[in-house]
Amino acid sequence: MHSDLNISTLLGNYMKMFEVSTVSNAKSKILGSFSSFRLDSELVEIYNAAGRVLSENVLAKNNVPHFRRSTVDGYAVLSKDTYGASESLPAFLDIVGEVHMGKRAKISITENQAVYIPTGGMLPEGADAVLMVEYTETIDNKSLAVLNSVTVKENVVNIGDDISIDETVLRKGQILRAQDVGVLASIGLDRVKVHKKPSIAIISTGDEIVGTNEEVKLGQIRDINTHTLTVMAEQLGCLVTKKTVVRDEFELLQNELKDSLKNSDIVIISGGSSVGTKDITIDVIKSVDKSEVFIHGLAIKPGKPTIIAKVNNSLVLGLPGQPVSAMVVFKVMVDFFVKHVQSIENEIEYGIEAELSTNLHSAQGKETYQMVTVEKIEGKYIATPIYGKSGMITLLSRAKGYIIIDMDKEGVLKGEKVIVYEF
Repeated sequence: MHSDLNISTLLGNYMKMFEVSTVSNAKSKILGSFSSFRLDSELVEIYNAAGRVLSENVLAKNNVPHFRRSTVDGYAVLSKDTYGASESLPAFLDIVGEVHMGKRAKISITENQAVYIPTGGMLPEGADAVLMVEYTETIDNKSLAVLNSVTVKENVVNIGDDISIDETVLRKGQILRAQDVGVLASIGLDRVKVHKKPSIAIISTGDEIVGTNEEVKLGQIRDINTHTLTVMAEQLGCLVTKKTVVRDEFELLQNELKDSLKNSDIVIISGGSSVGTKDITIDVIKSVDKSEVFIHGLAIKPGKPTIIAKVNNSLVLGLPGQPVSAMVVFKVMVDFFVKHVQSIENEIEYGIEAELSTNLHSAQGKETYQMVTVEKIEGKYIATPIYGKSGMITLLSRAKGYIIIDMDKEGVLKGEKVIVYEF
């Protein structure tokens, strides 16, 4: 233990611990402290772009499609030649050719003529609509009986209908999905500029923690947080630069922190964030040059003993050692920071609307994250709270998601509508 720790220091930390900050205030302080933070960009192949975040707007350099094409299998016609046609009173047109896929339509049509065209085929000159093959009958492959009418542009995609030249097709801050990669391919891009992945180091501290393959002696526990937080970071799109466990020794933790700060935008220290005699995380953070601790205590349940700091230009968080608390605070604060630095401002967080199965009390003055199960009963979703202490990892594995109870509420009533978010 750091030799300079004494009763006065511990008492001071204990008092400060209860000067908790709201989640909203903590986010505002992060925004203010990291207002000049910028992630570099890099070019990636579109095959590797899914899940990455655009670092600039993408403009189309050409029209899509760049020729008029059919959306159905059928016959290219002049729409006026079909007006009034029906099964009982068909119109008759001359079949003068066909369009081949991937080929320019060299043929053109005039009044009372039709050309066979497959889906995606190029519309011949003169045609202004396509009649679906289901509404036709051929006679000796030379004449076409029209059994339905079409209007101008029916079953036709015109030049630029999908994407117009110079149109902004994808915006900065957008998380690329498979369909977005399809858009990039359609405008002829094989590489795209994205933010570099935010880098993150994960340090778990505790004399009682042992590796997953080690023998657990009485009083010891296997490392959980290093694994769960690593997976959460990777799912968030981060590059994990370090994942390690260290003992509750000042110099060891200090050295790990200094080493992590060399190549990490974010450093997570799990454990030692409270005010016990072994809780040295805040002192270690403060001991590093250019450190600024602006939060020690967060009005959130679980996760109150949280530290938020800036060291050089990196975000450093001291998370509670309890697995559920650590994961909740990671979800709330690290998700927020990572999305902010990548300009992800309008992402919709989807949830399931459900009814609460029972009255649920919460501690007023704290933003409460309550784990729940969800089942569908008689056509509606029912959310049932799962109770357990924050050290119980099965609390999360049994849960289908969580609900958020605002800090100004004392609880939620049975039957009240809630939004369940997936963890």
